[in-house]
Amino acid sequence: MQGFDSFMGLLYLAIMVLAVVAFVMAVFFRDDAYRAADKQNKIFWLIILGIAVVVNLVVPILFLQIAGLIASIVFFVDVRPALQRVSGRRRGGGSSSDGPYGPYNGGR
Repeated sequence: MQGFDSFMGLLYLAIMVLAVVAFVMAVFFRDDAYRAADKQNKIFWLIILGIAVVVNLVVPILFLQIAGLIASIVFFVDVRPALQRVSGRRRGGGSSSDGPYGPYNGGR
């Protein structure tokens, strides 16, 4: 049973780290980027992700931690890429049709 307890402890820690990282990333994007990406405003995401961090630190209730995990995942999968596109922050530059070996030209 100790192995399960240590696994759950690591799982709780991973959920908390994910929420903290999402919150910190949400802080660094400008407020107008949220509006330009047509996502909720910055205050909304700071409140949601801040609540997720507080729940993970203070209230160890699994249901609330899962809700915070879902909010963090939505931020990473949906909001953050849209904010990066609007802000002009892209990995490696290039266009959206670039592959790993250069631009894709449709087999020409």
